[in-house]
Amino acid sequence: MISEKDFDFVVSAKKKWYGLNLKEVYRHRDLIYMFVKRSFTMQYKQTVLGPLWFILNPLISTFISTIVFGNIAGIKSDGIPYFLFYLTGFTLWNYFATCITTTANTFVENANIMGKVYFPRLSMPISAVFFAAINMLVVFAMTLITMAVYRLKGSAIMPNLTLLLIPVYMVQTAALGLGVGIIISSLTTKYRDLSILVGFGVSLWMYLTPVVYPMSTVRGLLGTLIMINPMSPVIQNFKYALLGAGTFELRFWLASLAVTVVIDLLGIMLFNKVEKNFMDTV
Repeated sequence: MISEKDFDFVVSAKKKWYGLNLKEVYRHRDLIYMFVKRSFTMQYKQTVLGPLWFILNPLISTFISTIVFGNIAGIKSDGIPYFLFYLTGFTLWNYFATCITTTANTFVENANIMGKVYFPRLSMPISAVFFAAINMLVVFAMTLITMAVYRLKGSAIMPNLTLLLIPVYMVQTAALGLGVGIIISSLTTKYRDLSILVGFGVSLWMYLTPVVYPMSTVRGLLGTLIMINPMSPVIQNFKYALLGAGTFELRFWLASLAVTVVIDLLGIMLFNKVEKNFMDTV
């Protein structure tokens, strides 16, 4: 009589609502590497500059923001050079936005693979987060180099001990982006309209986050509402750690961590529910 004990792995539709089965994901870590490699190849295939776009994209965005928000609109930057202020803000924000946009359609775009072979579905959004992390680390290195240049020129840049929390900010950004992306991707399997709204929603979210403006220019009730946004204290504390601009927002950051956990739990619940009948609705 054959039983489950006779097999090394057993694939079953039975799964707890909170189950992630991270052990299975870890066993397929080579698959995550392959997904990351595929994303890299597909994105820069038949491009002239190739991986140089890792550097050019944030530089172009920062340069345009410096002209529009700094020189034309005249938005203050707490005494920090405009270019450095915007580059620092885009470091984590672009990572967060990329995590959302790349995971939002991951299940729909990879439906042909899912219908042919079994593998832990969570490998796909996780690989998207790792791929986005490559770009983020490149931009972070550019930020450090830019900081050093402006510091040598005498700019009032004052890093502090909260630099030690930067890895935590990066991990939280990845977790929040992954959670939001999984929720959207789980819903888009049935409601495709959401995939159209993702780009607009992320752009709107950026203006509700202190990326291109300091919190010193937003006070009162509006400032409180902006800081309730879970990405706001992360960006604010990240800027404070590197530049010494603004203040360290402990209370709002702890609330942001709690919101991140809740969003990830909701993402897990939706993911486990949708995964069982994914191929019937996609």
